Amino acid sequence: MGEDVRLRAVVVLAQGMAAAHTPRESWRAAARGACRALSGSFAALSVWERDLGRLRVLVNVGERAEGEEEFPEREAYPVNEFPEITEFLHERWAGGGEPHAWVETAAGPAEASAPGYCHQRVAALRRRGRGCCVVAPIVLHGRAWGELYVARPVGAPVFGRKDADFATVLASVVAAGIAQTERLEEARRLAFTDALTGLANRRAVDLRLEEAVERHRADGAVVSLVVCDVNGLKRVNDTRGHAVGDRLLERFGSVLSLCGAMLPGTLAARLGGDEFCLLSVGPSADEVVRVADELCVRASELELGDGIACGVASTEDPIGEVHSARRLFRLADAAQYRAKAARAAKPVVAGREGTDDPVIRLANSDTARPPGERRRFRGRGPEPRGGGERDSRGAGEGERGVRGPA
Repeated sequence: MGEDVRLRAVVVLAQGMAAAHTPRESWRAAARGACRALSGSFAALSVWERDLGRLRVLVNVGERAEGEEEFPEREAYPVNEFPEITEFLHERWAGGGEPHAWVETAAGPAEASAPGYCHQRVAALRRRGRGCCVVAPIVLHGRAWGELYVARPVGAPVFGRKDADFATVLASVVAAGIAQTERLEEARRLAFTDALTGLANRRAVDLRLEEAVERHRADGAVVSLVVCDVNGLKRVNDTRGHAVGDRLLERFGSVLSLCGAMLPGTLAARLGGDEFCLLSVGPSADEVVRVADELCVRASELELGDGIACGVASTEDPIGEVHSARRLFRLADAAQYRAKAARAAKPVVAGREGTDDPVIRLANSDTARPPGERRRFRGRGPEPRGGGERDSRGAGEGERGVRGPA
């Protein structure tokens, strides 16, 4: 395809997105424009939902395979099955540079060093009768937003390096169009999203947990809460600066999202400052503890920080009746406090140390503050509802209870 033809294709794509009045129209214009520009037979646009740990397909256009809908309601893929979403899209360009597109074929990597190759995509190409695809990361506001995917059928010319370079250009045009559309949605999104990490915020957790506890009381659904605290943030801030501290929080947020994806329907959130949580409804307590253990391992492997202190409370464990969201939060808080004080490498789980479980005893204590601590456990006194966020520079309005040694 000549340069003039490609330039016109870029203009048509940009004009189509600019003329869109709704997000769906914008997504369709982006996918159709990219499909035409790259002489593909099929294209899809997907978004990385960090809070749910999944890559969700927004639109499919062109020659769709059986079961593929134009605007699918439930087509989503856990990011732990596509490691390049968190590793390639984040790590490869977080320190500078550009996120380049890559090519894959039904036969395997199109290039010996293809960094984006993963067997799930190759299997999908074969299953849907496609011969090759080009995948272009979409970056919005300096953060991986999702991906643009264009495919060709078996027998068609395989995408080459020049096609991948052009797809990178198209992805940047798509990002600009999405930014325009998202301005209209920004107020609603910010109400429930942490600005630094892209995870859910405290307000979103409060609402979801209230609903989850009501469901537990109605039909016995298992509700589990994992509360964790990033160790060493103050040291990083003091010795390397707050920008590096923020990067630690962002990187741990990506790890949390990845681990949360291992539990279907789990919400990953930043409660404020260096405190994060996973809210799971449905999976067993043992499954949640297994993922919490994996989270501790992955956090300990981060370049910055000193791992995490992690506490777990689940209605499936012997923790007594849970009649309110506040009660479950208090138990998870107490477990996290115990993990912090003991510098535990693994999660501390409420209710698993016999009839005189120290976590439950601490959660039930009438003492407002454990000795030497400045703050109360969550659950004593009025519970804030504002989701008050902060970055690594200071406390937010929704700051929670006690923490142990830094």
